[in-house]
Amino acid sequence: MITLTNLRLQRGNNVLLQKANARIDTGQSVGLVGRNGTGKSSLFALLRGELLADEGDVYIPNNWTIAHVAQEMPDTEESALDYVLAGDEALAALNAQLEQAIADDDGELMGTVYSDMAVIDAYTAPSRAAQLLNGLGFAQNVQGNAVTSFSGGWRMRLNLARALMCRSDLLLLDEPTNHLDLDTVLWLENYLKTHPATKIIISHDRDFLDALCSHIIEAAQQTLTAYKGNYSTYERTRAERLMQQNALYEQQQRHVAHLHKYIDRFRAQATKARQAQSRIKALDRLELVAPAHLDSPFSFEFAPLADLPNPQIQADKLDLGYGDTALLENIAFTIQSQDRIGLLGMNGAGKSTLIKALAGELIPLRGEIVNAPNLRIGYFSQQHLDTLRENESPLWHMIRLAPNENYQKLRNYLGGFNFAGDRVNESIINFSGGEKARLALALLIWQKPHLLLLDEPTNHLDLDMRHALVMALQQFDGALIVVSHDRSLLANCVDQFWLVADRTVSEFDGDLDDYRNWCAKSWQLHKQANHAPKTETAKKHVEVAPVVADKHAGKSKATIEFEQKKLKQSISKLEKQLAAMQSELDQLQGWLASDEAYVGDKQDDLAAAIARSAELTEQMAPIEEEWLGLQEELDMLG
Repeated sequence: MITLTNLRLQRGNNVLLQKANARIDTGQSVGLVGRNGTGKSSLFALLRGELLADEGDVYIPNNWTIAHVAQEMPDTEESALDYVLAGDEALAALNAQLEQAIADDDGELMGTVYSDMAVIDAYTAPSRAAQLLNGLGFAQNVQGNAVTSFSGGWRMRLNLARALMCRSDLLLLDEPTNHLDLDTVLWLENYLKTHPATKIIISHDRDFLDALCSHIIEAAQQTLTAYKGNYSTYERTRAERLMQQNALYEQQQRHVAHLHKYIDRFRAQATKARQAQSRIKALDRLELVAPAHLDSPFSFEFAPLADLPNPQIQADKLDLGYGDTALLENIAFTIQSQDRIGLLGMNGAGKSTLIKALAGELIPLRGEIVNAPNLRIGYFSQQHLDTLRENESPLWHMIRLAPNENYQKLRNYLGGFNFAGDRVNESIINFSGGEKARLALALLIWQKPHLLLLDEPTNHLDLDMRHALVMALQQFDGALIVVSHDRSLLANCVDQFWLVADRTVSEFDGDLDDYRNWCAKSWQLHKQANHAPKTETAKKHVEVAPVVADKHAGKSKATIEFEQKKLKQSISKLEKQLAAMQSELDQLQGWLASDEAYVGDKQDDLAAAIARSAELTEQMAPIEEEWLGLQEELDMLG
């Protein structure tokens, strides 16, 4: 159990917490929320022992191991697999002891170390590390590459994998979904659901918090307030509290009326029953939580568009890629003025490539993208933050964009993005990633685009700003194409999905729940990263029934009985193979746990036994998966 009692936490002249109290029970998953600057990351530093409380008490059990995701970029020539393996501190300590025992020729110590290794399943550590890397998007053929060979975002994934590898009692996760695509976020979500540690999570992804957290602690007004339930429950409870404040009642009523207008609009416009119902539910939910953001510092909207071209973009027989390598081939599409499209697909499938081509930043390898005359395109990506002038202010950027505009109007506009007072004149060199993203969005929205291309627009944005962006996109008149791992933004702002997979782009006939199911099927059938299932398979899964059921539809009784016999024979063969391997593994583990293994000079035998145990465990995994697949197919035939 963790307790914070009468805590005072101060950074410089800024008092973050004053007489704050909180309790986190062992095994709980807690979301730590609050606006930027309220002390969330400082509280993490306090729990890690990197920061001392100015007043009050912090209690964490002395024997607890604490894991966190390092924010520093790793810079080492060791392999990705070895870097992640080092996160298992217990194993690393035993390896160090073993090296010393070997150097000292200390047989007794070697025996003790090997016994301790058996207790913690040390021989499975490489397999567990490889599975973590796989889940986080590292294909098996790159897991041996040096850490320095990966880009910054991928190195941060390595830090996450290393933290998950640690046998921790307390796991601190500060924005773990940053730098991840939607597929990886879903994998991480599933992984953390079974992680046994007490977890405290800072995240701006409300769906991620909803799925994992049983309690929420809000940092606000120099104190900590605990709420029971997930993030949605917290939002509703907070909304009810705010609605009870008379000063906000009229504002809340206007807000609800505004939402109803757009709910009615999209209910009338939706063309697909499943997407329509999904969108209406999302908008109804947005209405419920909207009051929780009434005191948000953000207030902006897109200007009405009277000159929308239609269609906006047409393409046919299009190949997209880099150099001589095509990522997408023979694609064709038309973008209408009212289209609101979310791009789905695994990392590296070509989502950002398609966005870049539409923005005119990538020349097609074959074919042509035809834009409507005078089409204004607004393109946002994280790379565009680097184009901001760091030595200049937000106001300077606005004046450069609109040199003839009224000075006060520009200041007022920036105020809607929470650049108020002297902040509009400050150099952005020390701005956070979220502040730079807000400024880039402000510049884009000012230009009144007909088509919005958004590539991960919510990275680094806090929950209030994300909500404000969703609200603004609700009333945007033009077309929208977005890549995002923020499921709330996708659910509330798009009407259709395109699946980018197998070197092509096709319509995905389903919603985000269907896509989660598709991803689960993909993870089951394709353990190697970046190997997406066939597009046609995905379509069958979301439209009709499981793939196996379709495969056997319409077969005669005789054919089915024959295939059942063949499947049973294959299953029986695999069961015999697994039984033999399990028997060998049991013998090895029994020997490793016995005193006999550590009497005399058996160093080579011990090493061979551990290596063989690891080899057997790794070899059995795909055989077990094949057995499960055949058993499932047999069940479907039956």
